[in-house]
Amino acid sequence: MLQELLNNYVLKTALFAWALAQLLKVIFVLLTQKRWDFERLVGAGGMPSSHSALVTSLTFAIGKELGFDSIEFAMAFTVAMVVMYDAAGVRRAAGKQAEVLNQILDDFYHAEFNRERLKELLGHTPVEVLAGAAIGVIVAILL
Repeated sequence: MLQELLNNYVLKTALFAWALAQLLKVIFVLLTQKRWDFERLVGAGGMPSSHSALVTSLTFAIGKELGFDSIEFAMAFTVAMVVMYDAAGVRRAAGKQAEVLNQILDDFYHAEFNRERLKELLGHTPVEVLAGAAIGVIVAILL
């Protein structure tokens, strides 16, 4: 079973695209903010979308292996659209709400209120989603 997992082209492609996108987040922060942020290796949000890279490479790899007219490709494509819509829509809105709530708590309670801040970097801009999708397609083509 382990050997089958290690030889699974579709799985390897998807995981490689995800890992590459996460690594690129660290590099992007380094280039734009001149600092190392290794939390980006596992964190959600930011440039590029690793969720988009994963589902797009998964979808494209399934298309290459089983055909772009296969039921499996259609299912993967549908799930990919939902994931990318969620990343740019629902999760991005949740991040904006967290930002507003953090600001309200800061304004009202200042330093008196010891609480954990809500995560603000949850979703993605459409450009971040498209960049992740492009990485996914490129990885699936090259592997």
